[in-house]
Amino acid sequence: MLVIVLVAAAVLMTRHRALKSYAFTVWVFAFVAAALAHPLLFGTWFGFDLKHLIVPLIQIIMFGMGTTLSVADFARVLAVPWPVIVGMIAQYLVMPLVGFGLTLLFGFEPEIAAGVVLIGSAPGGVASNVINYLARSNVALSVTMTATSTLASPLMTPLLMKLLAGRYISISFVKMMVDIFNMIIVPVLAGLIANRMLYGGGGFFGRVRHVVLFCAGCVGASVCVALMPAGLLGGLKSGLVVGFAMVGMVGFTKVLIDRVFHGPGNWMDRALPVVSMAAICLIIGVITARSSEDLKRVGLALLAASMMHNVFGYMLGYWFARALRLSVIDARTVAVEVGMQNGGMATGIAMNTLGSAKAALAPAIFGPWQNVSGSILATYWRRRPPCGR
Repeated sequence: MLVIVLVAAAVLMTRHRALKSYAFTVWVFAFVAAALAHPLLFGTWFGFDLKHLIVPLIQIIMFGMGTTLSVADFARVLAVPWPVIVGMIAQYLVMPLVGFGLTLLFGFEPEIAAGVVLIGSAPGGVASNVINYLARSNVALSVTMTATSTLASPLMTPLLMKLLAGRYISISFVKMMVDIFNMIIVPVLAGLIANRMLYGGGGFFGRVRHVVLFCAGCVGASVCVALMPAGLLGGLKSGLVVGFAMVGMVGFTKVLIDRVFHGPGNWMDRALPVVSMAAICLIIGVITARSSEDLKRVGLALLAASMMHNVFGYMLGYWFARALRLSVIDARTVAVEVGMQNGGMATGIAMNTLGSAKAALAPAIFGPWQNVSGSILATYWRRRPPCGR
């Protein structure tokens, strides 16, 4: 009955303009309730363990993130480097240290504590760009910070985990770095190619024939990579398979919608949030089903830690930026980027690299909460434009 009520509430909120931004959180609650009440639903289907879907789903989410980026977002660092540098320092200083401090404060068991440090050591997520847009902050800076922190994550996340979480569990720096490249960087780069194909206008992708041939080549490459031994690709096999396949599928879909159905040009922007939210809900359901007893035991404490982690990220990120002479608008942008993390990446690392559903609990709780707090913060700042620098 609880699941039915939550699903009904989520559907109704999706249709309500004022409550729409909170519908995703209610969907998460519905999946958590379903996983706690019926964990077998998120276990094995026809002999296939659903935990094997987590990495491909995260790769699809990261591909979607890549389609929102362009080369200009990275080039902007060279044009206006100081705010990005300040934001990057805050991103990889504030959240990891706050996360580590919270593990000492709450005294979590080792695997759960490692998950708290992990979510703090992750880069910013694409949700922060949406929150900064709603808050009327510096969206260009937000997108650039997300892009640069993501590119830095193969080095920074394993390094911070080794330094701060190494006391809790064994951390393999090289394996984590390769897994981040496979789960995050390769799909994001594929998304950049898709962005060029979707929104680049003229050039090579200006002709339908070129798009079709290119996409056919991508699908063929995906099949060839899938047939190769995993050892030949240095741990990047699944990322390459998903990346090539998604570029091909998006390209063919673009041709169909543009030339056959004469649909809207922003179809990708409409589809991405739905796909991402569905993927995250399923991932959270799978994790919850595998750690239901741990969640019942430490759920409230972990929720409190996640709320504190997120709020301290906003506060310290803002005042760190102001202390280094950034404007109020840029400081607000940095605050959101620091406080909101890439929960999908942290979940994938916990399950795939650390092999721990317990370590995935903190990212699974942090992710939905940050969307709630981010929406509240965006509404507050939107109604209070800065009076000066």
